[in-house]
Amino acid sequence: MEAKAVREPLSRERALAAAVTLVDAEGLKALTMRRLAADLGVEAMSLYYHLPGKNGLLDGLADTVIDEITTAVAATAVPDADWRTSLRQRFLAAREVMLRHPWAPGLLGSRPTIPSGLFAYYDAILATLVGGGLSYRLAHRALHAFGSLALGFAQEVFSPAPAGGSMDVGATEADLSALAATLPHLTAMVEAEVHAVEDPTLGWCDSQVEFTFTVDLLLDGLARAQERQP
Repeated sequence: MEAKAVREPLSRERALAAAVTLVDAEGLKALTMRRLAADLGVEAMSLYYHLPGKNGLLDGLADTVIDEITTAVAATAVPDADWRTSLRQRFLAAREVMLRHPWAPGLLGSRPTIPSGLFAYYDAILATLVGGGLSYRLAHRALHAFGSLALGFAQEVFSPAPAGGSMDVGATEADLSALAATLPHLTAMVEAEVHAVEDPTLGWCDSQVEFTFTVDLLLDGLARAQERQP
């Protein structure tokens, strides 16, 4: 007699892992409690025991992304690195997570609640800055300057797409071209800044090259500010 297959019990972790897989493949718009339940082979109501509705599900996804960033940072940390190298590596590790989950920047920017691991994540950044000799005042200003770069993405200046969506780059550039007479500098910038095909992007103006440039620019500026601090 064949042994009966044992179904893995439903858990919050299993549900969120399935949600990440679904959203990676089809985007946030495809994520519903009913669809997730079907993918897991369970009744939709059973999900509510672990995730209280769609908002609870989205909050859980945000928690999962922060946990993944924290794990990636720990795995790529450079032992005995100076503060600039350490933070640079941290931000680039977070960037790799965002590139795996391009829906994550929109999700993190839209949640009304703070993901559970976010305070600890930023506390570690502060520890790196202060441990490197920056005052708490300068470290505080650094956090403001870093913004979302610390989480691996740059907030777009022009981002007409809804949270979690993707922007039609061609349509946006066409709109600007049509306004060339009234927006000469924006049009010239778009024409000059053509992203290389191999340069990974998370948005119209959030490429890997631009992300790394901005991180390095801020770290260099902080190092100069450190020299001037009392």
